[in-house]
Amino acid sequence: MAGTRAAIRYAKAVLSLALSEKNADKVNDDMKLIANTIAQNEDLANMLENSVVKTETKKAALLAIFPKLNKTSNGLFNLLISNKRIDILNDVAVKYSELFDAHNGKELAEVTTAVPLTKELETKVLAKVKALTNKTVELKSIVDESILGGFILRVGDKQYDASISNKLNKLKREFTLN
Repeated sequence: MAGTRAAIRYAKAVLSLALSEKNADKVNDDMKLIANTIAQNEDLANMLENSVVKTETKKAALLAIFPKLNKTSNGLFNLLISNKRIDILNDVAVKYSELFDAHNGKELAEVTTAVPLTKELETKVLAKVKALTNKTVELKSIVDESILGGFILRVGDKQYDASISNKLNKLKREFTLN
């Protein structure tokens, strides 16, 4: 939990700096690259979290992996290393992208279905979510066969569960209470 709060603070600081330097878009691209690279490379993630590996080694590795980053993004590396918090780099990168999207009026909506969404249904879901939130929405589709049918829609901190498994669980609770 404390790591998450720290990541949010660092992400807010980097976003504030990037906005004042008018390079928030480039920094967002860097943060997405960093987050994706760390998520796809378990060795890199382990190295960043390993307290035995020297900070100079971590910094050299990051600069070798990400040679063309923006000045602000490189500054984040230096700041996290000097504060001995390089282990939360991935969290900071993810939080930065979330804060950047929120700043630009974008929101991520997750829709979980039992089968993959068709393009037609995806368009309908996007239109409905946009009408509900009045924001630009990016849709992330998740397939989970355990919900049996229907869908679960998450937008921000709101969730709408119209799954068959949820309806069956409600029926089960009603029968066990009576």
